Amino acid sequence: MASLLFAFVAVLLFSTGARDQIIVARLSETLGSKARPAVPLLLIACIVSAGTAAIMTAAGASIAAILPSAAKTMLVALALLLAAGELLWPNRMATPEEPTRSVAAIGAVLFLRQLTDAARFAIFALAAATGVPWLAGFGGALGAMLALTAAWWMAGEWEALLPLRLIRVALGVVTGVLAIVIGLSARGLIGA
Repeated sequence: MASLLFAFVAVLLFSTGARDQIIVARLSETLGSKARPAVPLLLIACIVSAGTAAIMTAAGASIAAILPSAAKTMLVALALLLAAGELLWPNRMATPEEPTRSVAAIGAVLFLRQLTDAARFAIFALAAATGVPWLAGFGGALGAMLALTAAWWMAGEWEALLPLRLIRVALGVVTGVLAIVIGLSARGLIGA
């Protein structure tokens, strides 16, 4: 159960201000309104989140199964370092002027954005590090769905509501330090 909770919280935090969340917020504003929200957008976002969480869970679990303990810990450190880099990378996206109303196209864009984002790297790391990777994947999927639902519901107000860049930089720094500590611990350079 701990892996589910850790993944849920990590993905919820790492998804704050992520590219997929901003896309959902902007498209929700363009395609819907408070009176008539764009429900298909939310459905495809949740389906894609579940799919990418499953992919990263399977990848983390299968790679971790063939690695010895120290290498598994280094894999977790590397995944967290990649997550930190993605969190620190600035999100500069233009709002689509004439967004497509194709659910498949929106799903494809979200899928490609999510495959290499910090939240999916966290799912990968937790799936590799824990004894019950599918609980980590389930928690990660739930966290991603909640994060996207919040952006979908707030629509155009989402980006103005929170200092998203500041949150992502702070999370990136903390995650980077955590990755370095885990990596040094795996190498035996600091105490566990």
